[in-house]
Amino acid sequence: MKEIDSLRFGPGGIPTTVTKGGLLEGINEIKRLGLGSMEMEFVRQVYVKEDKTLPIKELAVKQDVVLTSHASYYINLNSADPATRKASAQRLLQAARITAMCGGYSTCVHAAYYQKDSHQLVSQRVKEHLKDILKMLHDEGHEVWVRPETGGKINQFADSYDLIAFSAEVEGVLPCFDFAHQYSRTLGKWNTTEEFRKLLSEIEKKLGKKGLHNMHIHMEGIEFTERGEKNHVNLDECPFRYKDLLKVWKEFGLKGVVTCESPNLEQDALVLQKLYKSL
Repeated sequence: MKEIDSLRFGPGGIPTTVTKGGLLEGINEIKRLGLGSMEMEFVRQVYVKEDKTLPIKELAVKQDVVLTSHASYYINLNSADPATRKASAQRLLQAARITAMCGGYSTCVHAAYYQKDSHQLVSQRVKEHLKDILKMLHDEGHEVWVRPETGGKINQFADSYDLIAFSAEVEGVLPCFDFAHQYSRTLGKWNTTEEFRKLLSEIEKKLGKKGLHNMHIHMEGIEFTERGEKNHVNLDECPFRYKDLLKVWKEFGLKGVVTCESPNLEQDALVLQKLYKSL
């Protein structure tokens, strides 16, 4: 798997300033804005066809833009329905396949819901599916990280600590850390420098420097209810202490990609990048 030599910032989706031209123009706009990454949002469908991936890959290399993707929202690898589990795995496989063909770095996914099952059981089911998906990608000659994402809702698999332990057991898998989701699923309790350091220390302990130097991060403002995540908001509309969090990122020397999922996308991505570089 390829590594990234720094921490790249960019939006979750094509910048809002792009009105036509799709992904290709989005990559050009990322370069113009001075950002370094862009997440392809395959959340409703994988809208890039295989015969259209090469121009995307070539332009991303030319413009030095790192691509990631977010797989379908319609995925539950712990569904009680075998047909749903099979379809979910196929959706994730196709998102990761196209991402790899575009020269992308990693694909993240909300992998499952607990429903009434134990964490151990859900974790095992997700693990089996991801191993199968990774084998198929490997057999096809594709290299891309596949990353279960921190769930923003309490009933979603899984919290960030669980994902660290999970990833330590599956080759080719690392977490996608959505730090605002960790904040929302703890109902705002995970919001101190001490907590931030504790999590980063756990990454280093369980995943080593590989974990710290191959990060796929999501950041945004967030609102929550007693069930966890309600909706995303802009950074300045949320009491989450993201400025303190960025100081801890700098302290631990993170490398990888930071995808901003605030409603204003590239505006908050630029805020994060500017703040991080000023530290």
